[in-house]
Amino acid sequence: MEPFSVRITVRGYELDPRGHVNHAVYLQYAEHARWECLKAAGITHEVLDEAGIGPAALENTIRYRAELRADDEVDVSVQFTFGERRVFTIEQRFVRADGTVVATLSGIVGMLDLTERRLVPEPAARLRALATTPAVLGL
Repeated sequence: MEPFSVRITVRGYELDPRGHVNHAVYLQYAEHARWECLKAAGITHEVLDEAGIGPAALENTIRYRAELRADDEVDVSVQFTFGERRVFTIEQRFVRADGTVVATLSGIVGMLDLTERRLVPEPAARLRALATTPAVLGL
């Protein structure tokens, strides 16, 4: 299955004084794509709240490769990789509509028990149980 992807159009207020997307905005694009991916799998904020868990970003590494400017369209993909640990990885690619890879992001994420404030064991199993379409998450 192809990674989930969402298209975003760069808005003028996201630009730095040099006319390209501010570095911090890439994290917002990545987060937007992650939530859209969860939503496509059937996992909304409300579903997570009812389950008493929520995602916790532990690390994000972005590599910038080309510029994005006002009105550019960029496809932001999301690919989850689950293992046996309490954390999992997310790989994201930012690809301009012309096919140019403008950035990549690698993240380490866990699912936080909102009461205990600790990472839950087996996050893949928890998300699979909540999802109506777990294949979107690679489950």
